[in-house]
Amino acid sequence: MTNQTAQTTTTAQRSPDSRASVHIAVVGAGLGGLTLARILRRGGIQVAVYDLDAGPDVRPQGGMLDMHEESGQAALRAAGLYDAFRAQVMSSAEATRVLDKYATVRIDQPDDGDGTRPEIQREALRGLLLESLGEETVHWSMKLTSVHPLDGGRHELSFADGSTVTADLLIGADGAWSRVRSLVSDATPGYSGISFLTTHLRDTDTRHPDAAEVVGQGVMFALSEGKGIIAHREPHSIIEVYVALTAGADWVDCLDLADHNETKKVLLREFEGWGDPLRALIAEADDVFVPRPIYALPVGHRWARVPGVTLLGDAAHLMSPFAGEGANLAMLDAADLAAALLEHGTDTAAGIEAALAAHETAMFPRSAEFAAESADNLALAFEADAPRRFLDLMASHVPQPPADPAAAPVRTLAPDLY
Repeated sequence: MTNQTAQTTTTAQRSPDSRASVHIAVVGAGLGGLTLARILRRGGIQVAVYDLDAGPDVRPQGGMLDMHEESGQAALRAAGLYDAFRAQVMSSAEATRVLDKYATVRIDQPDDGDGTRPEIQREALRGLLLESLGEETVHWSMKLTSVHPLDGGRHELSFADGSTVTADLLIGADGAWSRVRSLVSDATPGYSGISFLTTHLRDTDTRHPDAAEVVGQGVMFALSEGKGIIAHREPHSIIEVYVALTAGADWVDCLDLADHNETKKVLLREFEGWGDPLRALIAEADDVFVPRPIYALPVGHRWARVPGVTLLGDAAHLMSPFAGEGANLAMLDAADLAAALLEHGTDTAAGIEAALAAHETAMFPRSAEFAAESADNLALAFEADAPRRFLDLMASHVPQPPADPAAAPVRTLAPDLY
């Protein structure tokens, strides 16, 4: 990512009265929006991406992602970035460990190098996509404030700086709280009842050896009724920790997150009786705790065809992270939409509409399936006798019964975390 900032910090700043026209406008410079832009540009179609952030590095992008063969990896191949992706995969990160609240290991599956879901930091993956785009593709500091439908499927986009853009085709890749979504649907995300607080331990092998030992080399789940601690190894001896609690949506408002030590005390009281190595992931946290309440759109969210506009990724099918599919689905949505636009053409309204219809026809049933799975997995991860059914779920993904049960390969159900 050495050239990421240099190549992508161009900001589209216009005077309040200025107006522009673009053929294809993508709102949101996340993985889905950037994948779409990359594949379209490879096919000779220009696209403009608008993002509210001031630049690519202004906020953390989240932790590790496992890229699936049939979705994330397929999209990277279509984008011509598969080899660059493989060069940044973290070794041993597909290892999976499941514990009970006493820190007793119930599943310990090492990464033997034969896994099909290699792990990469979200920031590194986003950097690959940004570096692959031209300097004028992504426009930063462009907070969308409103969208107005025009004739012929066109839309006028208004931004916080007073500028406007007219787009022949509008794609909402703007995440959970998408502004573009309101053009096609009145659905809004609902709170799941589970909140995460994320933090990090740094220089773990030297400074936090007990925590490093309990997490292992990949992802670790420790689950119990209504609570959990999930942790994931990252490069440079960093562990990202997700403290999960069943709580009201406003529970974190009672915490003084600026008081790091007091937050630790509150969380440690919540995890009283848990094993000391697990509690160490809270007690020894080096960073502040960041609240991440889990929201989701209704399972099976869909809409009637609206001319000139569609959605992809979380804007279309926000779900809990417990299917491990969010980023992969966003990238697959993008690859499918790009392929449809390249096939049907973007020179006519009829071609655009045929492509959007094909995209939505494929996306709706696929996303409904994974949204249902993610909701079920979230429920069983924190039910009364957790992690019993979670262990059963892991076992159900063993491809074939092995002769030696201890050597059974287990599908990594790593949450698609932030």
